[in-house]
Amino acid sequence: MRIGLSRVGVTGVSKAIRLSHAGTEKLISAEIECTVDLDASQKGVHMSRFPELFEEAIDEVVIGEALLVEALAEHIARHIAERQRALRAEVRIDARYPLERRTPVSGLPTQEMVGLIGIATASDRGVRRVVGVEATGINACPCAQGLVRGRAAERLLEGGFDEDDVERILELVPLATHNQRGRGTLYVGTEAPVNAEQLVAVVESSMSSPVYELLKRPDELFVVEHAHLQPRFAEDSVRLALAGVLEAYPVLDDADFLLARQVNLETIHNHDVIAERSGTVGELRAELDEGARPARHTELREWLAR
Repeated sequence: MRIGLSRVGVTGVSKAIRLSHAGTEKLISAEIECTVDLDASQKGVHMSRFPELFEEAIDEVVIGEALLVEALAEHIARHIAERQRALRAEVRIDARYPLERRTPVSGLPTQEMVGLIGIATASDRGVRRVVGVEATGINACPCAQGLVRGRAAERLLEGGFDEDDVERILELVPLATHNQRGRGTLYVGTEAPVNAEQLVAVVESSMSSPVYELLKRPDELFVVEHAHLQPRFAEDSVRLALAGVLEAYPVLDDADFLLARQVNLETIHNHDVIAERSGTVGELRAELDEGARPARHTELREWLAR
């Protein structure tokens, strides 16, 4: 039957890969997915050869040169497209990367694990690649905090405080709300050099507060107060992440690609909340700078296929 297929390949391949960052190299575990577009004239791909091709492609950089995750994805995509004689190959690498940092008050060293993502496509039209990160933080709910503020104001007025004192008290004291552990994701599709740790910082700053594996009491107080002083919805985090990466990388071309996603793990509901926006840098800049509403939002797979 002569019908072409959009994606054929393998997923869930676990490998140890060697990545280069900030002048150092780390051997880390990663999961790789690789698919190819299949022409209608081809019955199928050489499925049994995918593991062999992975070994050939990865060994060159694990044993040879350590690369950035997006460069490794590009290397594998080029290799697979050529060897499978495919119209197009797409590779996604998901890795967990350790970041060394210090706690905000006590300054104790701690290690935080973040998601590091590399995506690349290779075809006769050329190569496109994306670097992505996923980080965890806290979002404090603005809605519930507004309700708490209103009720607290009523109680203070009933207790004999005048309106000016009530306003001053409410400005000085962090107000209760329910907290949501959030997962923020940010993708940048570009040929320009992009620093993954800086993208992690953008994602974490888009939430009410970053989180730390190790916390002493002064650090715990800092995180809780910090979160409650800047409550944010999932929608806020997405908008702030997009604006943050555009500010951090003014060299991005209008044809480059951005995607931000925020998932808030609810604490007072049995559901979670998700917000997402994708588009070319040009679309997003026009919307932010000029209020121009794009006719549509460019999606990741659409951008990769161009």
